Amino acid sequence: MEHKGTVYFFTGLSGAGKTTLGGLFYQRLKATKPNVVYLDGDAIRPIFGEDSGYTQDDRLRWAGRIFRVCKMLADQGIDVICCSIAMFSSVRRWNRENISQYKEIYIRVKKETLLARNQKGLYTAGCNVVGVDIPFDEPQSSDLVVQNDGEQTPQELVEQIEHILYPNIVENPIDNRDYWNRYYQDQICTIEPSPFARYVATMTGAGGGWLI
Repeated sequence: MEHKGTVYFFTGLSGAGKTTLGGLFYQRLKATKPNVVYLDGDAIRPIFGEDSGYTQDDRLRWAGRIFRVCKMLADQGIDVICCSIAMFSSVRRWNRENISQYKEIYIRVKKETLLARNQKGLYTAGCNVVGVDIPFDEPQSSDLVVQNDGEQTPQELVEQIEHILYPNIVENPIDNRDYWNRYYQDQICTIEPSPFARYVATMTGAGGGWLI
């Protein structure tokens, strides 16, 4: 059966820490396997053009777009870390029904914490803001709920996420590039190692056997 990638969806209100935690999770996952993609909602929006605004219908259409991209990549065996509000329960339900390997991480933050952070000035303006004057369908069936009110560092929170969702992540993966370079320079094999072979190389020693 063809291997499919996993979509790790980091969701939560603006200022909850989706980008910080999701970005750190991506960096550490990328260190152990090459086929990983990071999609941030704010960063990817301009790529699709300027036809999506911030009305209810626009937001729903936009969420559908980004998760169809996530599914397309995952179907090709690529892991995807996606950070977005995607405030609709219908969107998250679609994800579970259509993405076979789907992990939802809800970054939950107290209202007073969001007001104190107010990174984009959204909560001061209070106009057209999800969770203020726009309803937010709070996730009810996430695979993991992370409380992020500043009592733990991002590093500590991501390590907890890894332990539950992806326990094989290592901070300093084994570097076997010299071994593989010698292997192919000696013309034992005429092609470069596949992405899967390079991934396995981070988990095993040159002589074989699992490293724990």
